[in-house]
Amino acid sequence: MDLNALGTSAGINIGVCVGVFSLYSILRKQPSQARVYFGRRLSIGARKCTALCLDRFVPSASWIVKAWKTTDEEILNNVGLDSVVFVRIIVFSLRIFSIAAVTCILIVLPVNYQGNVLDHKDLPYETLEVFTILNVRQGSKWLWTHCLALYIITFSACVLLYIEYKSITKMRLAHITGSHLNPSQFTVVVRAIPWSQEDTYSDSVRKFFMRNYESSYLSHQMVYRSGKIQKLMSNAGKMCKILKDVSIEQNHKPGLYHCGFCGANSDSFQILSHESESSRGKSSLIDNGGVEKKKKVCAAAFVFFKTRYAALATSQVLHSSNPMLWVTQLAPEPKDVYWSNLWIPYGQLWIRKIATLLASIAFMLVFLIPVTVVQGMTHADKLQKALPFLKGPLKKKFISQVMTGYLPSVVLILALYTVPPIMMVLSALEGSISRSGRKKSACFKILYFTIWNVFVMNIFAGTVIDSFSVFKKLDSVKDLPPQLASAIPAQAKFFMTYVFTSGWASLACELLQLYPLLCNFIRRYIFRMKDWAIDTMSFPYHTEIPRLLLFGFIGFTCSILVPLILPFLLIYFTLAYFIYRNQIINVYITKYQSGGHLWPTVHNTVIFSLIMMQIIALGVFGLRKSPVSSGFTFPLVIFTLLFNQYCQQRFHPVFKNHVAEILIEMDREDEKYGRTEEIHQQLHAAYCQSPSTSPDTSMAGSYHHQEEESIQDPENVTPGKEPSQVSLNWSVASTFGAPEPI
Repeated sequence: MDLNALGTSAGINIGVCVGVFSLYSILRKQPSQARVYFGRRLSIGARKCTALCLDRFVPSASWIVKAWKTTDEEILNNVGLDSVVFVRIIVFSLRIFSIAAVTCILIVLPVNYQGNVLDHKDLPYETLEVFTILNVRQGSKWLWTHCLALYIITFSACVLLYIEYKSITKMRLAHITGSHLNPSQFTVVVRAIPWSQEDTYSDSVRKFFMRNYESSYLSHQMVYRSGKIQKLMSNAGKMCKILKDVSIEQNHKPGLYHCGFCGANSDSFQILSHESESSRGKSSLIDNGGVEKKKKVCAAAFVFFKTRYAALATSQVLHSSNPMLWVTQLAPEPKDVYWSNLWIPYGQLWIRKIATLLASIAFMLVFLIPVTVVQGMTHADKLQKALPFLKGPLKKKFISQVMTGYLPSVVLILALYTVPPIMMVLSALEGSISRSGRKKSACFKILYFTIWNVFVMNIFAGTVIDSFSVFKKLDSVKDLPPQLASAIPAQAKFFMTYVFTSGWASLACELLQLYPLLCNFIRRYIFRMKDWAIDTMSFPYHTEIPRLLLFGFIGFTCSILVPLILPFLLIYFTLAYFIYRNQIINVYITKYQSGGHLWPTVHNTVIFSLIMMQIIALGVFGLRKSPVSSGFTFPLVIFTLLFNQYCQQRFHPVFKNHVAEILIEMDREDEKYGRTEEIHQQLHAAYCQSPSTSPDTSMAGSYHHQEEESIQDPENVTPGKEPSQVSLNWSVASTFGAPEPI
């Protein structure tokens, strides 16, 4: 690929992005698309503006201005800490790659271009290899510029990482301090409750904690495994609610939905005009039916304590000489509880973790097949040998560029769409009892899966034969840096097209919300449904954070080898800044908060990227016969490792554990302002598992508990599994203030 082709590719993708942004700016103004582009705003009571005016059909950049003007403080107060952490990842990437781009474009790129190893052509027709490290002669005296750029990028990254880690740590502590009404701070999850023939699980829990923690124990709530009948009754209840809502929307008219294909009435299902009678009949079937819900008590319980410090202390000690019994941990937030995994016996968890690890490795190995096919497509000569019928079409320049440039990246992106759902299933099978923990595990798996397959294997796996020949050359680990140093510049074309197709194009699809837009079109124009319940999604951190970190990893490792990629990465992160802020403000809702738990993963990935960049640089300097530059790179590796160790000691414990000093101060404030009794009375309602049955609780106090109404948390409900249900009374997710028109 030459500069002319690269400019054409970039221009086409920029044109597509501008077109998508213009289309989005028009669609977002249409009242019929409000549920697609303002789901979060509508869910908190914002009003739809239906006035007809010319401005609704004119593209504008008002959404960019709004995203720019919204501050991090507003996002923190109205959406939550997790969203702020995600935005800070983008800001960090913008800052570090701005420094890297200026340094490498001004210092490294001229040295690469003037290397004179490869033949030069007119500038528009220069190949990309001319601008890479491959064009620098062995023993060149100008390799010190690459070492200097390496030092500038490393020190800048460490300084920015320290600033971000310190800032986010302060925000996390402030988040904990400001969560006075967070029931998870008073609650401990107890698992592996030993079975007793004399006592039930509930009696065992009550006796154990009354005996050992009499002064601080408040009460407990057992966890139940729902039977098949309860699942059927729950589904029937949801269907009755749908029928009730639909009949109200139709004003109790017996008319049916019109079919969008032929215009005739659909008779597959009738809406009864007498809504009140039908709904009462169905309600009586659920509430007063002769069949009672079957409940099975599990060896797990939520135990409530009188103070936050008591809950913290209880969660961090061994309660039995057998570490596999009476296992405790702090409970997640009510809406963060993943109820299905509370049923899993604690003794199975270590087996599940090993099994999911092996399954992840097996999936990674299977995925080598599409990766090898994709890299085989990037070599036109080998593609012609494998598929002789393509010799004629590949002689045409445009078809050859599409087949070897765009198509491999598109095929790889389509294959990568299968990764997140599979990793989410594996993370759920691990046994995490919180939704945020499941997403964090999936995020980790997706991140290193994509780094391995998109970066490492795409470098080595040109074809199956080539990949074998490469690994045959790796007689020892010390041969890996030189192989990476020579292979990465050779794949410059693939990485640049991957930034275009997977980076810019994915952001355009994220902004346009293609899947919700298609569902909205089918509902409105095929089924003729004018209104329906809002089903707003939560932000997919487990897929978007790995994508950002993958591009950051590519940027670090390619910075001194292929500096021409840095401007395109800067464009990606700039677009990501505006688009994701817009989506956080308008589209996605916050169902629970993890308190910024994903930032340590981000920090570790950046450190890993820096180490890989330095190791590859050692290979570069070794291949180019520059022992002085190699000698100066070794201290940089040691410095990076020491910096990471300092951050692990200074900041990471705050993300791993709660601070006792803060919790004790919060307990004292509750006693001072008389909030303690009110908090205690609402703990059971926060972790109510089923809305229609009274919880099996044991109270240590004398007050009377009144069960609050609870609703279903619809996130990630899979067929055949009982959806989790939590109370509305303890909602820790904040929302925007007064609703405003959209």
